[in-house]
Amino acid sequence: MNRFDLTPYRRSTVGFDRLFDLLENNNRGSSGDNYPPFNIERRDDDAYRITIAVAGFRAGDIDITAQQNLLTVQGRKRDEAVDGEMLHMGIANRGFERRFELADYVRVENADLQNGLLVIDLVREVPEAMKPKKIAIGGNTLEVVKGDKKEGGQADAA
Repeated sequence: MNRFDLTPYRRSTVGFDRLFDLLENNNRGSSGDNYPPFNIERRDDDAYRITIAVAGFRAGDIDITAQQNLLTVQGRKRDEAVDGEMLHMGIANRGFERRFELADYVRVENADLQNGLLVIDLVREVPEAMKPKKIAIGGNTLEVVKGDKKEGGQADAA
């Protein structure tokens, strides 16, 4: 198993503690448990979708919790009486917990369960005050920079 020592970087950088913690926790937490399987998809510049295969679970069996920078999906399977004798049990009947680290300003927009797939839509909404702005030298015009597009606007003259 490859393990990187991030100590030299921690000593020479400021403000990257969260990034180093994520890298170290990911290295420690990769125990090989791939249940339930999931996909992460980028749908747009600021839109993402997580799809988790949760066959046999109902909406009431699944709990989705979004905290600051963390999305937790838990599934608790209820014990149900089976009519007859079970000869083979190939469908997993165990609980699970999946955690997803979210970037700043990413929020859950929607969650839906259909055909054994839990679909969680995420969107990144950066506050207007945090978006980069170009300031003209010697003028009072501000341009909001968004990708390759510029949205012009006049700044209030004081």
